[in-house]
Amino acid sequence: MSTQLPMSMEHHPDILEMRDQYERIVSTPRAQAVEALAVAAGLFLAISPWVVGFSGFSGLTVSNLVLGLAFAALMAGYGSGYERTHARAWAATMIGAWTVIAPWAAAGTDAVRRTVLTNVITGGLMVCLGMAAVSMAAGLMRPGRPGGMASGG
Repeated sequence: MSTQLPMSMEHHPDILEMRDQYERIVSTPRAQAVEALAVAAGLFLAISPWVVGFSGFSGLTVSNLVLGLAFAALMAGYGSGYERTHARAWAATMIGAWTVIAPWAAAGTDAVRRTVLTNVITGGLMVCLGMAAVSMAAGLMRPGRPGGMASGG
């Protein structure tokens, strides 16, 4: 009786097909535009306290700096992290949502119009870009739909 080792999931035909599909999706102009705009939005959020002129070194300043850099790093690696694409896109979306509410949560009554506008506009853009990335990643899992894996086989 011969014993065969189970096939590694890394070499499973469906995984290979999904990787090929993923490569086609992330090489589209739409995916490249989402990634580039997302990196720019994250970097803008990181420097926004100094560009817009937030008052002092507050919790909102730290929040924007750290989360802006995190968002840019997540989305800059979006095209190269097949196994973590969906999680990265959702994490980026959540960072964008926090950015929208951060002026009230982190700055409280110290939130002024320019900090609120900057965070709401930038955070809204980040949520939209994160959701665009989610939709591209989700397209890999929808059999028989445009952008999804072909059914059969």
